[in-house]
Amino acid sequence: MSSPEQPRIRPLTRAHDRKGFSCGNEMLDRYLHTQARQDIQRRVAQVYVLLDEDQRTILGYHTLSNSSVLLSDLPEELRRRLPRYPKIPVTLLGRLAVAARCQGQGFGRLLLVDALRRSARQATEIASAAVIVDAIDESAVKFYQRYHFLALPETPRTLFLEMATIQKLFE
Repeated sequence: MSSPEQPRIRPLTRAHDRKGFSCGNEMLDRYLHTQARQDIQRRVAQVYVLLDEDQRTILGYHTLSNSSVLLSDLPEELRRRLPRYPKIPVTLLGRLAVAARCQGQGFGRLLLVDALRRSARQATEIASAAVIVDAIDESAVKFYQRYHFLALPETPRTLFLEMATIQKLFE
C-alpha cells in the first residue's frame, strides 16, 4: 500500500477500479461508482484519486469545481475585505473520501493538501476567494476545522478557507 510520503494522486480515468472502492459512506461510494466519470465528462467536477502502488486501486478521492457563494453568507470580517458583488467566486471541494481500510493513516490529510494545492495553483489564473466545502457530517466538520476551515455563520456544515491563507501555505 502507498504511504503518505509517496503520493500517487491522479485524475480519475477508466483504468481505475471505481467499483472496488468503499469508504463506509454509501453516498460517497455511490458517487465514485456511478457518477464521477459523468461529472468529469460534463465538466461539472474534476475527480482526483489517490492510487495504490498498482496504479489501479483507489485509496481515496476528492473532487474540485468552480462555484460561488453569496457575499451576504460570508462572515462580516471577510465581507469587509471583498468587493460588493452579490456572488463571490470560490473553489468547491465537493467530496473527499478515504477507503475504509486506509482510514487513520493520513490519507485524508494528503488528499486535502492536494486539493488545496490544486486550488491555489488554479486561483492564479481563475479567480477564487476561498475553498469551500459542505461537510457531510459532524466528523467531517471536525476534520476540516483541524485545518483551520471556518464555518459560515448561517450554515455551520459549510466551511471555507480563504485563498490568501491557502496560497501562503505553498509559498
